[in-house]
Amino acid sequence: MSEVVAQERVITLAITGASGAIFARLALQMLDADARVRRIHLMASDAALRVFAQELQLAGRTQLVERLLERSSEKIVHHGQDDIGAAIASGSHLTHGMIVLPCSMGTLAGIANGLASNLIERAADVTLKERRPLVLCVRETPFNRIHLRNMQLAAEAGATIYPVIPTFYNHPQSVEDIARNFVHRVLAHIGLPQAGAYEWKAEE
Repeated sequence: MSEVVAQERVITLAITGASGAIFARLALQMLDADARVRRIHLMASDAALRVFAQELQLAGRTQLVERLLERSSEKIVHHGQDDIGAAIASGSHLTHGMIVLPCSMGTLAGIANGLASNLIERAADVTLKERRPLVLCVRETPFNRIHLRNMQLAAEAGATIYPVIPTFYNHPQSVEDIARNFVHRVLAHIGLPQAGAYEWKAEE
């Protein structure tokens, strides 16, 4: 992949139907506020919308961006999960990485096995075939052998398996602190370190 100009980052964020809506909301907020990011392609599965309703008390599929950010954003393009004609369904549309947060086991299975049955799976497939960063923030416990096999398949295809696992060495004071630190680490992994992110022994 050609060298990325920081101010021109185009990032795809997919949200699927696993618990952890707070992580998705914070990721969208941070990407939108990041001056290095020019465009965000956002997708949320039908199951993700149900999780939003249960965990964030955000019901319905209309004006999703405005309800997640509490304002509008010109950066964000919201795609329906069945819009296979969207720009991100083609490798000729340049993006600089894709994050699936949280990533359900169903979405993992579709990506790992190349099903491309909806836009989320197709965009991930495109990301892999073009050798761009794909971060799958899987959220399930415990894992069965099918889950583990699919994680191995996805990793062998080039994805990064990034389980939603909290840290406590940073002494979080709230659930939001826990979620924020995780999202900071995910964004740093794709080359977008965030100001104020906790760094272990930074003074050294």
